[in-house]
Amino acid sequence: MTDLGGTDPSGCYEAITARLREEFAEIHSPAIVSRCVSAAQHGAEDVTGSAPLDLVERIARKHLQVLAIVASERRHQITLRNAAT
Repeated sequence: MTDLGGTDPSGCYEAITARLREEFAEIHSPAIVSRCVSAAQHGAEDVTGSAPLDLVERIARKHLQVLAIVASERRHQITLRNAAT
């Protein structure tokens, strides 16, 4: 595992961000993806003392998946409310 200790000299976190932006392009804005990667990096550092690239990517991807589910549920609830009126 690669540990960058909070820095990104080789642009590895940017590579993760680019991959996730492509993967979630139809669901989330680039800004949301960037924030999730940053939050995953900082969260990993806070909890484990390091931010291995694979861990950051897994955490960020999971956050983005959960956000997509929440957004879908909200749309569904709005649709149900609109149909009931």
